[in-house]
Amino acid sequence: MTDFITMQQIDAAATFVKSRINVIPEIALILGSGLGDLADAVENPVIIPTDQIPNWPVSTVLGHKGRLVIGKLQGKNVLVLQGRSHFYEGHPVNKLGLPVRVMQRLGIKILIITNASGGLNVNFKAGDLMLITDQLNLLPMAGQNPLVGPNLDEFGPRFPDMSQIYDLELLALARKISDQEGLGIREGIYACISGPYFETPADCRYIRMIGGDAVGMSTAPETIVARHGGMRVLGISGITNTIAPNGDNAASHEEVLEAGLKIVPKLTKLVKGVLANL
Repeated sequence: MTDFITMQQIDAAATFVKSRINVIPEIALILGSGLGDLADAVENPVIIPTDQIPNWPVSTVLGHKGRLVIGKLQGKNVLVLQGRSHFYEGHPVNKLGLPVRVMQRLGIKILIITNASGGLNVNFKAGDLMLITDQLNLLPMAGQNPLVGPNLDEFGPRFPDMSQIYDLELLALARKISDQEGLGIREGIYACISGPYFETPADCRYIRMIGGDAVGMSTAPETIVARHGGMRVLGISGITNTIAPNGDNAASHEEVLEAGLKIVPKLTKLVKGVLANL
C-alpha cells in the first residue's frame, strides 16, 4: 500500500529541514487552531513553509499557516509547527505522523502539543486551558491508527506501551507553572474524532459517558507516533467552546479561531514557564 510512510520519505524531509537551519532544535511545539500566534514569540526565527518540504502533509485549513518556525524561546532551541494537518483533509492517518518522525530524526526528545477543543466537562468554560492527562483516540475504531503498516524499527517497537502517553514529569512542571502564574489550568482526558463536522448531540453524550473531558480533531495520532519514538509529550487543550450537557449547542470554526486568539496569552505564559524550567 502507498499510504504507509517510509524511512526514505522521512529522511528526505528531515534532510531538507536540516539544510535550512543553523541550530539543532531540542524541543518541538505543535500549535492548534487559533493558537499559532505563539510562534511570534520565537527569537531570530528561520521560517520554512511546509509546502516546500518533501512528502509533508500540507495543511489547508484556515487558522493553520503551514510553516516551521525554528529559533530560540526562553533560551531553548525550538522547532514550532505553526499549522498542523488533519485526517479530515484527506491525509492518510499514517502520514499525519511524518512531521513528528522528522522531529525525531532531528534528535528532538520533547514535544509540547496543543489543540483547540470543545469542552465536555460541565466545569469547563471557554478560555480555559486543559492539561491532557490521557487520551481517547476514536480513530482506531474505524481502523485508522498511525502505527498500522510496516513497523519503523528505527523509531520503536512493534507493540509500544502507551500507559503513560503524556509525560508525568512534564505534567507536574506545567501544574507548578500554572500555580505560580495563577492560570487556573484544568486537567482531563482528550477525545479525538475524525471531523470535519462538529460532534452530534449523541457523539457528545457518548464521549462524555466514556470519560472524555474535551473533544477535538487532532493530537492523538501525533502523540502516538511521538511515544512510539520515545519522545516525552506534554499536551495542552485550549477550550474554545463549551458543549451543553445534551450536546445540542452549535459550534463553528470561526468561533474556535476567535476563542483561540484569546487563549494565546495564557498559553504563552504556560509554555514559556515550562521551557524556562526544562
